Amino acid sequence: MKEEIKNTLTYLNEGKIILYPTDTIWGIGCDATNYQAVDRIYHLKQRVETKSMIILLDDAAKLSQYVKIVPDITMDLVNSIESPLTVIYRGAKGLAKNVIASDGSIAIRVIRDSFCKELIRQFGKPIISTSANVSGTIDPVTFSQIPAVIKSGVDYIVDHHRDRIVTAKASRMIRLESNGEFTIIRK
Repeated sequence: MKEEIKNTLTYLNEGKIILYPTDTIWGIGCDATNYQAVDRIYHLKQRVETKSMIILLDDAAKLSQYVKIVPDITMDLVNSIESPLTVIYRGAKGLAKNVIASDGSIAIRVIRDSFCKELIRQFGKPIISTSANVSGTIDPVTFSQIPAVIKSGVDYIVDHHRDRIVTAKASRMIRLESNGEFTIIRK
């Protein structure tokens, strides 16, 4: 795993895009602070830029670097829900403009997968996590389900968990307001 993280970091540090396994499904990623790299993902996925993407962090303690107000309830929510949880926060900051939604919000998941967690920790910045498919097609839960156009369109394919078969699905998603109130977006 150490060697694969080292290889992947080389591409992320150069502003390249990667194909990698997450704690949910296979994803396309890049440096979430790099406008050009994020733009390449939008084009590869044939996705409209008005539909923002999720970013991954390795530690909830880093949320304040990317969100203006982190509600007090945040840690309770992140730590109490066992399945992967993506939280939409208002007041995004410190990210590429094309990652932030038009209302100024950002969707963030604190990753639990050991490979992703260590990759992001060593990278020192959040990475994009968007499904490894063309917009509007099925989400790939296995490496073999990823379309050839996606595999050939990224700069690096992580050689980790390629043969893993899991009953993974997209993360749960909630919108968290500054006052601590939240709405369930996806179960």
